[in-house]
Amino acid sequence: MPEPASVTQRSIAADFLTPGYRIVGHIMAPRSGLMGLMNDVTTNFMEVQDAKLARLHMPTKLVGEYKLIDLVKPNVFAVCLARREDVGPQALTRGGYQTLIRYPIRVTTQVYELVGTLEWIGRFDFSTVMVKGTRDFVPLFDATLTAILIPSLRIESPAVLFNRKQVDLLALLSDRKEI
Repeated sequence: MPEPASVTQRSIAADFLTPGYRIVGHIMAPRSGLMGLMNDVTTNFMEVQDAKLARLHMPTKLVGEYKLIDLVKPNVFAVCLARREDVGPQALTRGGYQTLIRYPIRVTTQVYELVGTLEWIGRFDFSTVMVKGTRDFVPLFDATLTAILIPSLRIESPAVLFNRKQVDLLALLSDRKEI
């Protein structure tokens, strides 16, 4: 059971996906939500409480349970959340109070595929999404994550933070051609 949250932090349940493991547990997030924690440039590590680990190639077989584990943030591809609100305040997730456009997109890496909605200010531009600002983790809403070689590993989530430094391609679903 996670420790009681302080006034400045709260416990958030999440699934953390690395190239080899799925970790399910709780993380203590600041008032800025998981977006603030994952994009905090002062540390490359985070603690996950009540962690349950499964290897990707056997997603239903538990390989370990720990009271506490430390994860290396740059090695995390995605964090799947049970609630959209856990991402953080709208001004932080959106980058301001401007009008957003919703872009249905596909994101792939060597291990995962993500399909969901990117909320972005203005015209969609791949290079801007991938390099604008200092945040490495980008929110995607109403998302489905699938392991490429293990299609039984499928997670549907109202909000996912994906690591843009691990992205191989990003495509607009509206640009998809019928085969």
